[in-house]
Amino acid sequence: MEVVTHFINDSVEFYKWSLTIADKRVENWPMMGSPFPTLAISCLYLLFLWAGPRFMQDRQPYTLRKTLIVYNFSMVVLNFYIAKELLLGSRAAKYSYLCQPVNYSNDVNEVRIASALWWYYISKGVEFLDTVFFILRKKFNQVSFLHVYHHCTMFILWWIGIKWVPGGQAFFGATINSSIHVLMYGYYGLAALGPHMQKYLWWKKYLTIIQMIQFHVTIGHAGHSLYTGCPFPNWMQWALIAYAVTFIILFANFYYHAYRGKPSHRGGKHVANGNSVVTNGHSKVEEMEVNGKKQKKARTKRE
Repeated sequence: MEVVTHFINDSVEFYKWSLTIADKRVENWPMMGSPFPTLAISCLYLLFLWAGPRFMQDRQPYTLRKTLIVYNFSMVVLNFYIAKELLLGSRAAKYSYLCQPVNYSNDVNEVRIASALWWYYISKGVEFLDTVFFILRKKFNQVSFLHVYHHCTMFILWWIGIKWVPGGQAFFGATINSSIHVLMYGYYGLAALGPHMQKYLWWKKYLTIIQMIQFHVTIGHAGHSLYTGCPFPNWMQWALIAYAVTFIILFANFYYHAYRGKPSHRGGKHVANGNSVVTNGHSKVEEMEVNGKKQKKARTKRE
């Protein structure tokens, strides 16, 4: 028990010390004064992962078609705004793409970049709705370990990023990721419009490939910074490398099982989102043989 007490006390003291080197510009921004709101939302997310399937067990799945269309295209707009602000802000601040230390000043461009990164952090919390919609639609198989790991850790880790390094090289990965999410949520939004869009969505598997490339670029970028001695916090660089490696392993496993390990399905009912397998937002139609004739029986749909 004494060991546990010492560990807790040391952790509290370390956190208090870490606050002395945190970015003072963001301490009064929403959600940034304390880690508890972020941790509380993450805990509620994990609780819903347990309670949601039990709540839906004896209920018909929701279709949520209109909700999915609005949500996905709203995420396209949000991620486009983030990518645009990071690109324009970093260009105005004359950022280097190879080595850029954090500038904690109140320069208008630096604050613009920090603000865009804060919105990027907020978007990771909004993305918890991906899982909520899966569960309400009873797509339980799509709530994989990769899906949960990605959503839960990104929200928490980016709170840390905004608290201590909301600028400098942090802009690089966020810019790439938000740009990819424009494509990703654009795909989901188009798929949610209906089966007639499937013929235009032949590029679905390339979303996963692009995300895997992103992680390799992240490792190379962070490794280059460490090798050249770039004055960006080393702990952040090593954390990025370790985190990207876990994603490369998990995404490679997902890609193999989704596209290499199984025969392809005609019509392309499933979509790789980089986090899980996603269907098109509609209830499936089952074909039944009755007296030698095909009849279509639609599952119960609810908005």
